[in-house]
Amino acid sequence: MEVKAYAKSLRISPRKLRLVVDLVRGKKISPALAQLQFSGRAASLPVSKLLKSAVANAKHNYDLVEDNLFIKEIFADGAATLKRSMPRAQGRATPIRKRTSHLTIVLGELVDSGVKLARKVALDKPVDLNTAAVPTDKNISADEPKSEKTKKAAKSSDKPKEIVDPRREGRGSKSSASGKAFTGKLFQRKSGSSS
Repeated sequence: MEVKAYAKSLRISPRKLRLVVDLVRGKKISPALAQLQFSGRAASLPVSKLLKSAVANAKHNYDLVEDNLFIKEIFADGAATLKRSMPRAQGRATPIRKRTSHLTIVLGELVDSGVKLARKVALDKPVDLNTAAVPTDKNISADEPKSEKTKKAAKSSDKPKEIVDPRREGRGSKSSASGKAFTGKLFQRKSGSSS
């Protein structure tokens, strides 16, 4: 059984990360974490975080035991390079490449436990999302019958509402109580005359 964990776009160069990765490749989990804890390199923090995440994946998803796990594969690949520039003399600028990396950890088992797939969460009964009753009002639960007021509101809301385009609202015969078009109101208001 293999358990994988990924860390994408870490803000450390792959070259610096590989120095730490080479220390723990092939080791069991507890000696690898101890090695990372006492390593003086900055790259040991993201590697130890990802290693703990991979162990947590193995425990939660596959019910594996931590003492039976070891680091089967671990590698750092290059990711996107951030382009920056440094001001130099006479108005020039030199490029700076801030490199990022992807880190991958694959855990394996020392003794095969026979687990092949992740465990599935068993539900008591399947839930049909189309017919599931969701209460709309906080005071009314799904089990209680609706009051007359709520039934009337539900019946009135069943009717399709007329969709009014706000851009066309001021035009035509339905535009206002006086029946004038939007442009007529606009020019009438500017001129100051009334009709």
